[in-house]
Amino acid sequence: MSRHYKFHNPNGLYFVSFSVVFWLSVFIREEYNELLITNLKYCQKHKGLNLYAYCIMPNHLHIVFNAEHGNPSNLLRDYKRATAKALITSVKENPKESRKIWIIDLLKQAAIKDNRDNTHQFWQHDNHPIELWSHWVIKQKVNYIHQNPVKAGFIHTAYEWKYSSARNYMQDDTSVIEVIRV
Repeated sequence: MSRHYKFHNPNGLYFVSFSVVFWLSVFIREEYNELLITNLKYCQKHKGLNLYAYCIMPNHLHIVFNAEHGNPSNLLRDYKRATAKALITSVKENPKESRKIWIIDLLKQAAIKDNRDNTHQFWQHDNHPIELWSHWVIKQKVNYIHQNPVKAGFIHTAYEWKYSSARNYMQDDTSVIEVIRV
């Protein structure tokens, strides 16, 4: 969890980004993106995640969310823990993963560097949650999320990025995951 930033309003709407250690581009494979989506859906159904916007980039994830049960910190902690464990296993067991040894070695180095008891560290710890307190700020953050792959030069228009809620907003496409439109 974040060392300097906290969720001060348990019922607030938040923008959060979290990144893979060393900014490793792990999410270039479909199966890893699907794993993140599956866990988001699980959190929606079982943990009270209200998801308003998201975008999975090659080495990080942005979300706008709130916690139905007033526990955003715990919800995010559980999501990151579950996805880290599943992603590490998936990388290790993926016969198509040509970068397997390199990725696992870097995840081990991150755990050692962080002086934790874990053998691997997948996510960076700082999340920097930003509470979204006005309609203008919400719109600005949702736009930032949707434009992220465009600004990175991966696509020309936001709705082209499969793992982004831009598709939900611009084309009413819920084929990846449902979001609450703001």
